[in-house]
Amino acid sequence: MAPAMPKRPRGQRAHPVRRPPRASRARDWFESIVDEVIEGIPMPFAAALDEVAVVVEDEPTREQLREQGLRPDDGLYGLYEGTPRTEWGADWSPFPNKITIFRIPLEEDFPDPDDLADEIEVTIVHELAHHLGIDEDRLADLGYE
Repeated sequence: MAPAMPKRPRGQRAHPVRRPPRASRARDWFESIVDEVIEGIPMPFAAALDEVAVVVEDEPTREQLREQGLRPDDGLYGLYEGTPRTEWGADWSPFPNKITIFRIPLEEDFPDPDDLADEIEVTIVHELAHHLGIDEDRLADLGYE
C-alpha cells in the first residue's frame, strides 16, 4: 500500500483568492474547490485522472489510519487505494483506483481558502503519483513535496 500523505504547512499560493461561506465551510463549498483544483492538475498527473476516482470524505476511518500505520489522533489529508499502474499485469484487470480527500483535517490545518486549495492540489498530485508509480524523491523534484 502507498505511504500516507503527511500533514505539513504549505507556502506560496497558486490559486485565486476564495471566500469561504460566512457561518462555516459547507461540504459543497469544499467539493467545489476540489473540482476546481482537479481542472488545473498538470500533466502527466491530469491524464491519470481518467483512471482514478477522486472522492471527498470528512475524515479517515480508524481502519484507513491503521492500514497506514497511523494512530487514531494522527491526521491524514489524502489516501490512494488501488493498484499502481507500474504493477498492472497484461492478463488481469486492476480493481477500481480511488483517491480520498479528507475534508476536516485539511480545513482544520488550512483555514485560509487559498492555502487550502494549494494543499488540496498537492495532496491530489501526491496521491496520483502513487497511482503512476512515482516515488517520493521524484515527486519532490517536481515540486510536490
